[in-house]
Amino acid sequence: MPEVLPVYVRSHSKGLVAHRVAAARERLRACDLCPRQCGVDRLAGETGFCRTGERAWVASFAPHFGEEVPLVGRYGSGTIFFTHCNLGCLFCQNYDISHEGAGQPMTHAQLAEIMLRLQHLGCHNINLVSPSHVVPQILAALDIAIPRGLRVPLVYNSGGYDAPETLALLAGIIDIYMPDFKFWDPAFGKAYCGVPDYPAVACQALQTMHRQVGDLVTDKGGIARHGMIVRHLVMPQGIADTRQILAFIAEQVSRNTYVNLMPQYRPCGRAADFPELARGLSPREFDAAVAAAREIGLSRLD
Repeated sequence: MPEVLPVYVRSHSKGLVAHRVAAARERLRACDLCPRQCGVDRLAGETGFCRTGERAWVASFAPHFGEEVPLVGRYGSGTIFFTHCNLGCLFCQNYDISHEGAGQPMTHAQLAEIMLRLQHLGCHNINLVSPSHVVPQILAALDIAIPRGLRVPLVYNSGGYDAPETLALLAGIIDIYMPDFKFWDPAFGKAYCGVPDYPAVACQALQTMHRQVGDLVTDKGGIARHGMIVRHLVMPQGIADTRQILAFIAEQVSRNTYVNLMPQYRPCGRAADFPELARGLSPREFDAAVAAAREIGLSRLD
């Protein structure tokens, strides 16, 4: 039993989870869960950009040891990779999952069982990867799993393209937010993801998430219990405008934000269609990103 129970346990005892399940399900009738606002009736089998109807699809689930240090610990982060994505970066390193649809549909009960199985394996958390388009299904699974003993923190691991109304449904449910902040220039969001409003949406999402959970808090063993981690994939030729993103985090969110600057960019998916994306990141480019973070005053770097 953890020293401090996850926030969703108390929320469930107060009936809040069941209320959120009903509210989120209604949003599927003319889906507006994410900023794409597709408006399709997913309960009737219609699908929009995310190609997901009433059921969530899962590509894989397992203890993961390549995540951030506070999530991994000794027994790993219990990752659940959801199929499809509401953002759809053309250079995605999980292109087979996000674009090609690798995975299978799951009932709410099956998703709940996956969460409980990962907890049984000793995972320190349940890490929901690309969850933005399946929030109603996640909430429904939690309503099943919590009475059956789910007690590890929930990690909401998104691309940062999250609607404030959907994040409001997760207040008091999610323990750890882990959004990515990808681009500062709207032109790149439009070119690589088809969303010209990505920076504005991501700025608002990070601020909303931080208001809900605050800075990252770890237990005496260094394991994350509550708070926010921000990921940023450093890209070649300064495409992501890393310095501007880091300055926003420091000045408009918190200088105590735990930030993972990720150096693993490599051409994947349709990256070859864009000359500026056709090479990997150089050590000099990554070192410059780390130096910028330190100059700006961010010291909690993974």
